[in-house]
Amino acid sequence: MLTQRLILKGDEAHDKPLIQQAAAIIRAGGLVAFPTETVYGLGADALNSEAVRRIFLAKERPAWDPLIVHVDTPEAIHRYTRDHSILTEKLIRAFMPGPLTLVLPKREMISDVVTAGRDTVAIRIPLHPVARALIRYSGTPIAAPSANKFGRPSPTTADHVLHDLNGAIEAVLDAGQTPMGVESTILDMTTQPPTLLRPGGVSKEAIEAIIGAVRTLGEPVKEGEPLPAPGLSARHYAPKAKVLLCAPEPEIFYGAIKDALSQYAFVGALCPEGWRTPDDARLRVFEWGAWGDWETLAQRLFLGLRALEQEQTHAIVCPLPPEEGLARALHDRLLRAAR
Repeated sequence: MLTQRLILKGDEAHDKPLIQQAAAIIRAGGLVAFPTETVYGLGADALNSEAVRRIFLAKERPAWDPLIVHVDTPEAIHRYTRDHSILTEKLIRAFMPGPLTLVLPKREMISDVVTAGRDTVAIRIPLHPVARALIRYSGTPIAAPSANKFGRPSPTTADHVLHDLNGAIEAVLDAGQTPMGVESTILDMTTQPPTLLRPGGVSKEAIEAIIGAVRTLGEPVKEGEPLPAPGLSARHYAPKAKVLLCAPEPEIFYGAIKDALSQYAFVGALCPEGWRTPDDARLRVFEWGAWGDWETLAQRLFLGLRALEQEQTHAIVCPLPPEEGLARALHDRLLRAAR
């Protein structure tokens, strides 16, 4: 199969026919990778079980890991889910469209293939205009995990998508790098209080400012157990190189790189701006961004992991961000990548 790269320019006259072409592929049961504000998603008609099964095959994704359903309006959330609480409505008003996914009881038209056999579904309204246009022109909800091989760093460019999935999907809508760079926050609304399953683009603190306290998920779910939402397996988001985490102090970071160079032939470093690194020909450095600028660091996290992997590094050293605000999402992704 030849994967079509449909390059968008941000001009409606140019882009609309390409998005409509991608929507026709979705309606016909095909797979299309598309940009969201978080990462690139791999989309199929969420009401077509056979199309959804193709997502799992293309990604080599286990059937116990459910998918997120993407819709374009709050009314569509009501159409495909049940039992909305006042808290759910507050969150929809506050954060949608945007990088927040809610786990809600599903209605029968959502396939069990999408939900890994659970009676709940993860659902959100993406902020990216291309994603919403694709949903609208397709005329159906779109099931979409990240557009990469299972367990790999998420794709933030069309090049990342094609590196993993070229020839396995019909098309990718190329709108450049995604603006946020890490996945959506996932909140389970079927528990009391709601449970933060995956930190992401909406911080725990921002959610609690709207609905009060939420609890956090305990230990990572073991591989093979049906997951309540995607991205929760203990090891995930991982490059081929070993990820080595260290305390977020410049001198500790420097020492961790020296230690890695004594053990591995080639080492990469996700290096915050202004932090020094050893002078060694075997070291590959990715300029990550200013420490504390979590938006930039989030946007460049998977970009950096993939870039250093392409440099044939055997280990990647990275300081671990704190568990607060948007940095909590980076903390989560790096811990899973390092397992």
